[in-house]
Amino acid sequence: MENLGTIFSHHVGSDRLAVIDLRDPEHPEEVSYDELDRSCDGVARGLTRRGLGAGDRIGILALNRIAYLEVLFGALRAGCIPVPINVKLTADTVRFIIHDAGIACVFLESAWAPLVPDGVQCIDLDTDYEDFTDPGPFDPIAVSPLQVSMQPYTSGTTGRPKGVLLSHFGQDWAARALVEFRRLKADDRILISAPFFHKNALVAIKSAMLPGACLVILPRFSAAASIEAIDRYKCTMLTGVPTMLHLVLSEIDLLEQCDISSVRTVSMGSAPASDTLLQGIEETFPKAAVQLNYGITEGGPIMLGWYHPDGQPRPVASVGYPMPECEFRFENGAHEREGELVVRNPGVALGYHNLPEASEESFRDGWFRTGDILRRDEDGWFFFMGRVDDMFVCGGENIYPGEIETLLETHPEIAQAAVLPFQHEIKGEVPYAFVVREARSRLDEASVKTYALENGPAYAHPRRVLFLTDLPLTGTNKIDRAALRALSVNHSGL
Repeated sequence: MENLGTIFSHHVGSDRLAVIDLRDPEHPEEVSYDELDRSCDGVARGLTRRGLGAGDRIGILALNRIAYLEVLFGALRAGCIPVPINVKLTADTVRFIIHDAGIACVFLESAWAPLVPDGVQCIDLDTDYEDFTDPGPFDPIAVSPLQVSMQPYTSGTTGRPKGVLLSHFGQDWAARALVEFRRLKADDRILISAPFFHKNALVAIKSAMLPGACLVILPRFSAAASIEAIDRYKCTMLTGVPTMLHLVLSEIDLLEQCDISSVRTVSMGSAPASDTLLQGIEETFPKAAVQLNYGITEGGPIMLGWYHPDGQPRPVASVGYPMPECEFRFENGAHEREGELVVRNPGVALGYHNLPEASEESFRDGWFRTGDILRRDEDGWFFFMGRVDDMFVCGGENIYPGEIETLLETHPEIAQAAVLPFQHEIKGEVPYAFVVREARSRLDEASVKTYALENGPAYAHPRRVLFLTDLPLTGTNKIDRAALRALSVNHSGL
């Protein structure tokens, strides 16, 4: 079994460019696969020199940068288990993760040092890193297929985050499967601005490096910086979540000034994309194939691909067709083609760290309960409906917020919509909508309600509508529903 830390080793000696780091756009840092390989070995030797090795957890608390990749792959080579940590978490949550994982050492940027509890060994990537590394060759530690490779943590939106145990074999399988489905080539330049601690970026990194493509990385997402990077570096692929693409499309003047014709793939995941957004992407990037991803950290992470075995075109809003080696079934649904998705494939996690009961509940015989409600059409295409936990009951009817959001976003004057349940004396809970209008739209609350009533079930129409300039985002650029609920408290109409 090949150590995941050597996933790009067959490109060493090619002089191929591996990464363009845009932390300082005026002075970009470029490294080849040869240079990256040597740096990863230097990290592995540095860890070994400090007595760290097989099974030791290594935290990474930083924005996107080349050193992040060096620590990630260098730790893997040494047999350590990287634990990527969300930099936007509270100090209490970061400390919980460090304690829960038993992290021996944290590689960080100085801005995040106050989040780390006293007594934990820290390596500052800007001041201590060079002295930590030990240049020279390193023989990667031999690993078994089911040996833990990484331990990312879930977002923790419904409680304490959970450490997800991913195996070397499973993550290698996932990367290779995505190379085939994304049809990645050595001449691809893949723009990544999603945070490296998130599954979207982690899987994009590995699948890009297998064919020897070049990563163009931003420290954090910026719509303007993304467009400028496409223009300057002729990026061929964009990755992110729908909210990121919405913000890119809103930069109308900059898009007109820049050459973005190099883009041939736009890959999105982690949330549904509206028909309006998809149409906007197709108009802005006419040469690009749009790939809607469905995945979850514990489940592969990506289980659905973009190509039908019979060559059928993907329906608008479908999140894909099962990839080879991905089994599935539905449970507790209205009919046999709908319900909670339960999946099995080589990339499914081994379980949760330090949580035997939660692992027993979610993982069994290689199967994982996703907690997501999906449906499958007659041709086998999957459609995301919502989370099991998000469903609420309104007057005896089950409502999934995602379905209402999708409906609202078909309105030509609605750019984005988010729906939350609010208490109601008679109905129990009713849906409220938070809406971002298209530019120059004068859409009002009554019009939104009427549109929902005319195009969907009456019980699911939003009882109140709050208009916002932008929807608040979490650290992973998803819609921050807790922030929306807090906004509603200060709004006189809600």
